[in-house]
Amino acid sequence: MSLVVGTESTDSQPRVGLYMGNIAFNIALLSYLVSALGYTLYLVYRRPMVNLISAIALGLGLFSQTIAIGLRSMETGHGPYTTGFEVASFFAWVIVVVFFLTEWKYRIRDLGAFVIPVVFLILFYSAFQSREIAMIDDPSTMFWLTMHRTLSILGYAAFAIAFGAAIMYLIQENQVKSKKLGVMYFRMPSLEVLDDLNYKVIAIGFPLFTLGFMTGSIWNIKSDESFFSWDAMRTWPLIVVWLIYSGIFFGRLLVGWRGKKAAQGAILGFVTIIVTYFLHVV
Repeated sequence: MSLVVGTESTDSQPRVGLYMGNIAFNIALLSYLVSALGYTLYLVYRRPMVNLISAIALGLGLFSQTIAIGLRSMETGHGPYTTGFEVASFFAWVIVVVFFLTEWKYRIRDLGAFVIPVVFLILFYSAFQSREIAMIDDPSTMFWLTMHRTLSILGYAAFAIAFGAAIMYLIQENQVKSKKLGVMYFRMPSLEVLDDLNYKVIAIGFPLFTLGFMTGSIWNIKSDESFFSWDAMRTWPLIVVWLIYSGIFFGRLLVGWRGKKAAQGAILGFVTIIVTYFLHVV
């Protein structure tokens, strides 16, 4: 392996970039908390101002986290791909970007109440991770690690959106089935819209995740490990994730699998991703 871990800084005083990066990170964390609470309150109380504040806070968080990631990259000389702190932070950042794109396309305001709390929890978790710097001295190894982590996390972010849409679908489906149409039924999108969103984001995320899996295998080779590095605690959960989403993806294409089963699969798949993260990355 050509991975070298060092301390954050050898200077007696923290470097300006590191200090500013920490400030930007803390602003992002607070902004995501405000946004998560705001979207949840909007789901319940339906105040337009609350929704506006939530969106502004989310935008501020994204801007601040972008600065934090940029400063960290200047410090390390590479993107946010090598340590648990970097990967978790990057994961949260990509989810927010994908969420904004999804909201722009579908105009599902209530999706934030089910996705942004996940963003906050991921970034909050990363706050407790080591800020040590990991350096990779082999450009080829760094390239494949970058491809592996970027493609995988893009896929994970799409699955996070599917997770939120799937929860909303099950809430709506339960109300329709019980014939008790509560307030939430009239506030959230139709079952058709949510099912369509669930499929489309998985249709994007699944190929990206598959490519991430493949490039991860190449990275293993470049790191002088076996092709798949068959560590049962690290690799097999990834295979389970792939099987779950391949079932949703191909099930819809081949046998028209949709609706409740697809929503349940999206939730199971994302929960498995979180478990896999702790086993595979941390």
